[in-house]
Amino acid sequence: MLAKTGVPTNEDIQKVMPTEKRAEQGPVAVMECFQKIPCDPCFTACPKGAIKEFSDINDTPSMIESKCTGCGICVAYCPGLAIFVIDYTYSDDEGLLKMPYEYLPLPAEGSRVETLDREGRLVGTARVVKVQRIKGQQKTPVVWLAVPKELLMTVRNILGGGISCGG
Repeated sequence: MLAKTGVPTNEDIQKVMPTEKRAEQGPVAVMECFQKIPCDPCFTACPKGAIKEFSDINDTPSMIESKCTGCGICVAYCPGLAIFVIDYTYSDDEGLLKMPYEYLPLPAEGSRVETLDREGRLVGTARVVKVQRIKGQQKTPVVWLAVPKELLMTVRNILGGGISCGG
C-alpha cells in the first residue's frame, strides 16, 4: 500500500521488481503502478505481449518477464509515468535506466544531469545516453540514463536543466 505521501514504500517496490535471474539477462520493464484505476495503454502498446492481459480494466499491470525486451515503448505510453526500464548488464559500473520525462527542455544526449529519487531528493548524477521518441506519435519522451548500478532502483527523475559543466 502506498504511503500517505503517495510515494511507494520499499514493500511496494519489492513486489514489482524483476527477479534477480531476469534482471541479469538484460533490460526489463518495472511497473511501478500501484493504484487501481481504469487504464491499459501499456498493455495495448507492448509489441511483445509482455504485459499480462487485464481481467478488469482497473487492475494494475503485471509482467511476463520472459517476453520483455526492455524496448521502452510501454514507458512512453504510460499516462501515469509509472513504468521504467532497468538494465543491470549495461556496463561493469553502470546500469541503464529508461524513464519517462515530460519537461522542457529535454536534456541533451551526452550531458550530465542530477538525479532524484521518488521523493524528489538529490541522489547523484547520471549521463544522458539517449532521448527516445516514438516515431509518428505524440507520446512521452523516454530519457535513457547511465547511472551507478546501486542507484538503478532509486533514481526516478532528473533535475531539469541539467548540470552546466561538460559531459
